This record gives sequence, C-alpha cells and structure tokens, in this order.
Amino acid sequence: METAELQIRTGQKYVMVPITGQVTELLQQRGWHDGILTVFVPHTTAGVTINENADPDVAGDMTWFMQQLVPDVSGFRHAEGNSDAHIKASLFGSSVQVIVRAGRLWLGTWQGVYFCEFDGPRQRQIRLAFS
Repeated sequence: METAELQIRTGQKYVMVPITGQVTELLQQRGWHDGILTVFVPHTTAGVTINENADPDVAGDMTWFMQQLVPDVSGFRHAEGNSDAHIKASLFGSSVQVIVRAGRLWLGTWQGVYFCEFDGPRQRQIRLAFS
C-alpha cells in the first residue's frame, strides 16, 4: 500500500468542494496505475462523498438539504457548538473507495469526488491510500 496526503482550505462553514481533479493529479504524479484508492478524511466535522459533478447545483442542493435536515441550532449538549457538523459528517462518512484503471479514477460519467465541509472555514487534510 502507498499513501499520500492532500491539503485543502475551505472558505465557508458549509461547502462541498470538488476534489476529483486534485486526486487525479496526485494519481498521475505518483504513477498509481491500477488498483483501489481509498480517500479518507481524518476530521469529525467533515466528510467525503461521490456524487454528480456535471451540475454544481447538485452540490448546492445537497448542502442546503443538510442544513434543513440537521440545522445549526441551540439545544445540542456538545460544548463546542458544532454538533450539527458532527452529525452531518457521520451521515456522509469519512471515506470512499474508487477503482483506479489505467491511472484514472474509474468513476461514472457524471460522478466526482467531493470533500464535504460542515464546520469551516478551516485547513483540512485528505489522506489517500492506494493498493
């Protein structure tokens, strides 16, 4: 197994950042050709997902809906005041796996990989493992 790390700076409290391009670039730099890539987010208030990347309104709609589903309201007991972010991160999950074929992510036509920020803006890490 080989590993790498990407850094990302988010500029908003809630945002889905497309990272397919950065991940693809890293694949090419490392010469990772055929295998399985795990994309892991080591944060409890952020996540990662695969979804449509052709229409940016999809990511906006998902961010909006998560705000409706788990609003940032008082009443949570967690002292830091970001319980909604922890819940959202758990709903999305901390990792995805993608098949790498011929040095490229083997995604569907409309798919892309997104970093999901729920407690920004922050400096974040994305860890990758290739096997």
